Amino acid sequence: QVQVLESGGGLVQAGGSLRLSCAATGSRFSVKAMAWYRQAPGKQRELVAVSTSGGSTDYADSMKGRFTISGDYAKNTVWLQMSSLKPEDTAIYYCNVRAANYPNWWEENDYWGRGTEVTVSS
Repeated sequence: QVQVLESGGGLVQAGGSLRLSCAATGSRFSVKAMAWYRQAPGKQRELVAVSTSGGSTDYADSMKGRFTISGDYAKNTVWLQMSSLKPEDTAIYYCNVRAANYPNWWEENDYWGRGTEVTVSS
């Protein structure tokens, strides 16, 4: 089993910056990708950014230019650097880990953290 833990959320003023962290722990697993999602009140969970162990990244259009995802797969850790924050960025941010577990290397599963709350005040 893979455990996922996020940290770094909090209260920040509009225009400010915040850095979120996520770490995956466990045994006999191989992480293929790590991603950030967010969910605001009354809205569906949405993708924020994706990082893969191969080094690629992707962003939702609304986050491009403001958010940066980076990962260290030797440590199974990923970060989300957020800048120029807006009130509409207020949400619970969740870390998703896609990983395979020994011996079922052909099967990838998703693991979720509990989330960390980000509030942006105007």
